[in-house]
Amino acid sequence: MLRGGQKLDDSDEKAVTLSLSSVHADSGDVLPLMVRPAAFLSVSAPLVVASFLPHTNVKYALLWQFFLQSYQTRFTLANRNSSSEKSKKLSSRQLLLSAGTVCYATCAGSLPQIMIYKLGVSSEVIKAVLRTMLPIPLSAAVAFVSVYTVRSEESQTGIQVFDSNGNLVGLSKAAGQKAVKETALSRAALFGTTAAVPSLLITLLWRTRVIQKSSVLIAPLRYMSLAMGFGLMIPISFSLFPQLGTIKKENVEKNLQEAACDGLLYYHRGL
Repeated sequence: MLRGGQKLDDSDEKAVTLSLSSVHADSGDVLPLMVRPAAFLSVSAPLVVASFLPHTNVKYALLWQFFLQSYQTRFTLANRNSSSEKSKKLSSRQLLLSAGTVCYATCAGSLPQIMIYKLGVSSEVIKAVLRTMLPIPLSAAVAFVSVYTVRSEESQTGIQVFDSNGNLVGLSKAAGQKAVKETALSRAALFGTTAAVPSLLITLLWRTRVIQKSSVLIAPLRYMSLAMGFGLMIPISFSLFPQLGTIKKENVEKNLQEAACDGLLYYHRGL
């Protein structure tokens, strides 16, 4: 316990930060190790790189996409806003939505590989477009729709909103919709940018003598830049919108507007 005026040293501050990131903001439950924000990079990065490999078989592409999308769905569920939920157990609707999201995202994420092998694409130019250009908008769209679907219950039932003094005001569907949309946009930015980084880097380096003489370096550079881009984008994505979200009183339900003394209500966005 700290006495009045006593400050934490660096090691204690790190310990407090770690403990806070290990606990769910709404329920207070300890998050499983694999779905804590601190573990997101170490678990996701290998799956992201593996999912972007030019697999020789559609089955392998589907398999790695399944692993990636399963983890992303589990992470989204674990870090959602659960303030309106009476039970700590997932509802049957949430389970069905999650299973459907994994199936849809697995097929959608594997679409470039499916098109190449099932349509018998032989042109190297078309293959390059399908493997390097198509994944950019596709990854962003899949990430956005996945988060929006998995957390759709928040938009329908609402989430808890608070006034500037931290007092509970009630449940707001408008705040739930805003929280889900912001999280979906941040995840789309993460995966869309990650998919774009290797293509941009290779394009910039293509004219250099080193790359022209040693084209074998292209593949390692592509996947190294993919992993580095993903790692650098995670903190940017997580902080793109504040965890303590705000919504103007004119945008919430009428029965909640009077409680917004300073014109704003506050909510937990989730990840």
